[in-house]
This record gives sequence, C-alpha cells and structure tokens, in this order.
Amino acid sequence: MFEMFDFLKGMSSRKGLPPGTVKYTGETVAKKVRIRIMDFDENNFVEKEAQEVEECFAFKDTPSNTWINIDGIHDVNIIEKIGRHFDMHPLILEDILNTSQRPKYEDFDNYIFMVVKMLTYNTKKDEIASEQISIIMGGDCVITFQETEGDVFDVIRERIRTGRGRVRKMGSDYLAYVLLDAMIDNYFLILEKIGEKIEDIEEELLVNPTPNTLRKIHHLKREMIFLRKILWPTRDMISGLERCGSALIKDTTDIYLRDLYENVIHVIDSIEAIRDISAGMIDIYLSSLSNRLNVLMKHLNALVIAVAIPSFFAGVGGMSEFSDMVGFTNWPVAYFFFVFVMIVIGIITYFAIKHLEKYWK
Repeated sequence: MFEMFDFLKGMSSRKGLPPGTVKYTGETVAKKVRIRIMDFDENNFVEKEAQEVEECFAFKDTPSNTWINIDGIHDVNIIEKIGRHFDMHPLILEDILNTSQRPKYEDFDNYIFMVVKMLTYNTKKDEIASEQISIIMGGDCVITFQETEGDVFDVIRERIRTGRGRVRKMGSDYLAYVLLDAMIDNYFLILEKIGEKIEDIEEELLVNPTPNTLRKIHHLKREMIFLRKILWPTRDMISGLERCGSALIKDTTDIYLRDLYENVIHVIDSIEAIRDISAGMIDIYLSSLSNRLNVLMKHLNALVIAVAIPSFFAGVGGMSEFSDMVGFTNWPVAYFFFVFVMIVIGIITYFAIKHLEKYWK
C-alpha cells in the first residue's frame, strides 16, 4: 500500500549512524534473496539463477552485456559483497538499502546509479503499490536491486530470450533505458485505473453522493499527491541522464531518453489534470449536499404550511363561542365534519405548494 509519508520510513533507524553505513530500512522479508543473471550479445544468450552471490562475479569483465537482477535486499551481506566486487561507493550501498529514497541519478566514473519507483496497481485492494528499484549501469553490465520478487520486466526478459527488438544489439545503456521505459509505461496503466475510478466517483456524485463518496475523493487526492511526489523527481532524473554527457551513455541512446522524458511529462500533465478534477469533485459534492438540503427545507415548509392552516381552524373551532355559534353542541356530526374539512384543506394546501415548486426552481 502506498504511504503519503513513505519518505520518512526508516529515518529513525538511521539516527546516529555515520555516512555510508549499510543498513536495510525496508520491511523485513523472510524469503531468500533471488539472483538472476542474463548474459547476451547479438548472437549468444545465457540465462541462469545463481545459488550463491559469487556466481555473478565472473560476469563483471565479459565482453557481452550482462543483466544481474537481485530480488530482495534485506540480506546486507549479499549487497556488501556485490558492492565490493563491482567497486560501488559505500554511499551507493546505503542508498540501495534505504528504500525511502526519492528518484535520482548519480554519475560516477565507471558507472551510473539510478533510483526509480516502480508502481503497480493492486486490483483486489484497489490501491497503488510502490517499490524502489535501484539500477547500477556500468560499461557492459546492469545490476538491478528490487525490494521483493515480481516486477514489470518480464516483457524485456522475453525480448532478450527471443532476440526480438534492439536490446541484444545495443549496449548496457540501452538496457537501462528499456528498464526505465517499462516502469514509465506502467505509470500509464496506473492512470487508466485511476480514470476508471474517477468515472465511478462522478457517477456516484450525480446519482447519490454519500459521506463514503467524499472519502473516495479524499483518497484520490492523496494518490495524486503521492504520484506527483514520485513523478517530478523522476522527470529531473531522466532530464539529467539526457544532459549528463557521460561516456557510458551513447549518442544512439539519447533520442530514446528524450522520448522517455516526453512520456514522463505526459504522465505529469495527466496527474495535474486529475488533481483539478478531484478538486472540482469536492465542489460538486458540497453543491449536491446544499441542493438536497434546499429540497428538504422546501418539503418541510410545505408540510408546515399544510399543518398550520388546519391548526388555525382547529383553534378557532375550539373556542366555546364559536362552537355555540355553529351548533357543535346541538349537532354531533358537525365535529366530525369539521375535522374532515380541516384534513381536506391540509391535503389541498400541501399538493398546491408541491405544484408551485416547479416555478420556484
């Protein structure tokens, strides 16, 4: 489940620790760390699942491209071993294990470090799930670190296995791009789900708004704030990658990064539009409540008037002088006749007012 204050998660556990301290700040996961390796070039392909972390060390200096994917970062020893072998700075290891990082990139001499948020939509719980993905892109190697198993990269793995597309013909920079592209494309699926939710809320607003409708609108606004908090730094990260001038990013990949930047801008524009729509929904909800209150007051006023007129006659008829004058004491049926007349007058008055209501709107 997404958390509005996710950026504060784990902060207290790092209090007093020196910079570069490797400490996992996410939720404890009991599953074993899974390490998957895909080594490939245009003509060759090898895929294996490492049982020990040392098995991936041999792929550091291979001439082919290598993608090492690590599912689960709760085992600090494994992360430290990978960091030492691939010459990662201690601060990078700290950022990998600190799952409350904002999207960013850092350019080192021999690798580029990126942090991205992978978003998925949990249909059963009707909520957005967020997971931090850390990417290390070297000359011929890309290492991805995920909090848990399960991602949006299966289509990329299938492309690598079958040799479809450009990924096996290009370098590690293009592989890093397609990983980013897969996560950004999934943002559009999130927006589609939110669009369906907006349609349901709007229909509910027009038909029968309830306090639960207001809660849904409030939840929607929180989701938009959450997405905005992720997308703006993601935009800055991709813009920085496009302009950093690193030798690790070839000129042939720049055009793809520009297209990725435009996609992020599109998502941001959609989020801003949804924020405006959600603000308008609250106005519609308040207007609907006001209109329902006005209708209720009209009915109450009609009822009061319909009761007031017979009450006036009842008060007059209840006086002893009036009773003697009309002969209530000498004519027993007159009492029941008088009550019947008052009821008829009340009914006629009520429906007359109801008929006139259409001229008051």
